Amino acid sequence: MKIAVLRERADGEKRVAATPETVKKLLALGATVAVETGAGAAAAFDDASYRAAGAEPGDAAATVAGADIVLAVQGPEPASLAGASAGAWIVGALDPIGDRPRIDAYAAAGLEALAMEWMPRITRAQSMDILSSQSNLAGYKAVLDAAAEYGRAFPMMMTAAGTISAARVFVMGVGVAGLQAIATARRLGAQVSATDVRSATREQIMSLGAKPVFVEGVAGVEGEGAGGYAGETSPEYQRAQAELVSAHIARQDIVITTALIPGRPAPRLVTDAQVASMRPGSVIVDLAIEQGGNVEGAAPGEVVERHGVRIVGHRNMPSRLAADASALFARNLYNFLSTFWDKEQGRPVLDAEIGDAIRLTRGGQVVNPRLAL
Repeated sequence: MKIAVLRERADGEKRVAATPETVKKLLALGATVAVETGAGAAAAFDDASYRAAGAEPGDAAATVAGADIVLAVQGPEPASLAGASAGAWIVGALDPIGDRPRIDAYAAAGLEALAMEWMPRITRAQSMDILSSQSNLAGYKAVLDAAAEYGRAFPMMMTAAGTISAARVFVMGVGVAGLQAIATARRLGAQVSATDVRSATREQIMSLGAKPVFVEGVAGVEGEGAGGYAGETSPEYQRAQAELVSAHIARQDIVITTALIPGRPAPRLVTDAQVASMRPGSVIVDLAIEQGGNVEGAAPGEVVERHGVRIVGHRNMPSRLAADASALFARNLYNFLSTFWDKEQGRPVLDAEIGDAIRLTRGGQVVNPRLAL
């Protein structure tokens, strides 16, 4: 069983799908591992470290030649997989809905594409959940980026020259990224508040020492939505939330938005009028920018200024912490393969619960019902 790790070629992608740590573990399963030269360089893993772990770096063609499994952060171009074994697995974050032509090309090439971002959010799959591991780092980095753009201190400081007030940080959307953003902003000394349409998140917000900001008297989403995400809310709730948020945002120094709905554009949480209500020098970080953004006026890959407010729209936030993001992503992939590794067959064998959820293509066909035309 040959496992191949190619260098990522997407713009701005610095992560790598296997680290020297996970290469050693994959070899211990009985697999051989080939790593493309320079695959880990942008994440601070040099070729010598892979060589020491037992993988001999080589060019792309040699790396993929005869590979049974190709590990990737983002889906590799189908043409780059021409030398892989028939029916080889492509394992990574494959963006099945956003990049459907590539999935069709995997099917046409006879490859079995496994989308790790569609991993079921069940207890036994937590260690394989790339969305959680990468979102956790994105929430942390969002606060650091906000601090870098914000022209004032985060904590309250009492000095002989006077007192500096603590920054007010408002987190919108309390999933994995939002919870980490709350925790990080609190550690930096900010006054933190947060909101979510899921009423169950109130206790989570309070447990981190932040103030929950919720619409009262109008039902939002009770408990968790599908896959742990929030679902759609009623027009009545949306109006009440907009009024509440407008009054709250005007008093904030930093706003971090994280709201996503699977398979749909990101919901609009902050309007241009709400941006204008914030004082000059305030900062907004939009973590949903790659799905259309939560903030009116946010621009993908840019930091723009509107009404004196800086709106941060960095793409691929986990890649901005490439070493740690790669380490976690690689462990997710190793945990996935090792969980299903069959010693007798010398390869992983998926069960129906997880296999049917993440398998996109097999036998020349697109087989996942979520991709049915």
